[in-house]
Amino acid sequence: MKIQTFTIVAGTVACNAKCPYCISKMTPAQGLTFERPKTNWLNFDKACRLAQMNDVTTVLITGKGEPLLYPDQITEFLKKMKKYDFPLIEIQTNALLIENHWEKYAKYLGEWRKLGLNTIAISMVHWEKERNKEIFTQTSPYPELKSIIDKLHLLGYSVRLSCVMLKGFIDSPENVKKLAEKSKTWGVEQLTIRSVKTPEKSENEKVYAWTKKRELTPGQILDISKFLEKYGHKLMTLDHGGIVYDYNGQNICMTDCLTIKPGTENLRQLIFFPDGHLRYDWQYEGAILL
Repeated sequence: MKIQTFTIVAGTVACNAKCPYCISKMTPAQGLTFERPKTNWLNFDKACRLAQMNDVTTVLITGKGEPLLYPDQITEFLKKMKKYDFPLIEIQTNALLIENHWEKYAKYLGEWRKLGLNTIAISMVHWEKERNKEIFTQTSPYPELKSIIDKLHLLGYSVRLSCVMLKGFIDSPENVKKLAEKSKTWGVEQLTIRSVKTPEKSENEKVYAWTKKRELTPGQILDISKFLEKYGHKLMTLDHGGIVYDYNGQNICMTDCLTIKPGTENLRQLIFFPDGHLRYDWQYEGAILL
């Protein structure tokens, strides 16, 4: 068995954004609430060893909510992981706290960098501030992505923009081209694009209905894929089908939202939950190892 990514769930279901396509609301909470749980460190060590034994090179710290709301817990995870010396460690965030509370989070980010965190993956839907505001904050200001990226670069971080493609936002080769060009202008090291996707069964029908209407059609996805094949230079194909291209000097990966790929014994993610459960899918409660 080979595991592509060791995913650590930090924090609770609390979030400071209001994404109408929130995948966490559509998938099972897996025991998480608004109260921070105690972390099962014994099982965390087992999870780290299992990840290491199965050739994991990338660790992703994420959450069912916004992980940066719990910075001290992130510090704990990084300290506990240090002895395993995973080469690539990144955190997925909407980055709102980084810009809005920079003085506080600059100190944490500086410490995390020393503990091995090297990439900040920023969730977004568009290169324009106002379009991101429509999704993430609605009634409050949305920060300039360039400002956040510049701050992170000054601290020595690589930045990955994780773009969720939605109808009416990024949904065509022309939009992908503009996003890639803007990313290159900003000095973004990696850009990932994936169409928003609904699970087979949703825990929240309102979120499901909103998301279903904004999924890209197979034709739109194919058009974008053909555009990258024609104008990009293919660098590699990931184990679960994502393809990485060089597009005019910008690293761009087109992938999907699948956690499980039928027909292979390899896992896209090994997911550690604070209560000690070790899973390999967000949707299926039966996808559990520990």
